[in-house]
Amino acid sequence: MSISTLTKACSAPYLGIVPYDRALNLQEGLAQARAEGRIGDVLLLLQHPPVFTTGRFRGGEDITVPAETLARDGIAVLHTNRGGGITYHGPGQLVGYPILSLKENDLGVREYVWKLEAAIMSVLLALDIRAHQVAEHPGVWVGEKKICSIGIHVSTSVTTCGISDT
Repeated sequence: MSISTLTKACSAPYLGIVPYDRALNLQEGLAQARAEGRIGDVLLLLQHPPVFTTGRFRGGEDITVPAETLARDGIAVLHTNRGGGITYHGPGQLVGYPILSLKENDLGVREYVWKLEAAIMSVLLALDIRAHQVAEHPGVWVGEKKICSIGIHVSTSVTTCGISDT
């Protein structure tokens, strides 16, 4: 499975280090434009300053560091609309946010997540890294260790949030 099977055509700019809240606002604006058909599919590639994000249903309970320590160290904690639990993002970690129409790409949510995993595994295989999926846990694994996390949000058939190395 190659990345080209995920979308028909996709712009993929690298944005450098972008604060999480600014990246989320950018995703929301692009998702609206995508839903209205004003733009094609986009894959944002970037990094974030240190931040913990929590998913729609859980995550905050997994933070064991006192809030004062996080604040002192400049690590934000932000709630998101994606699925999944807590995720850390920071400099040196590549994050990808696909903004694409599931409907136009003829994909259901589960198939989309599976294809994201397959695309990541294909890239890793090209680097001679053998990765696999774990049915009960979204993401990509090498041996017993997770190498890529996936947390998505879908609204009006358009995706936001996405993938990151772990």
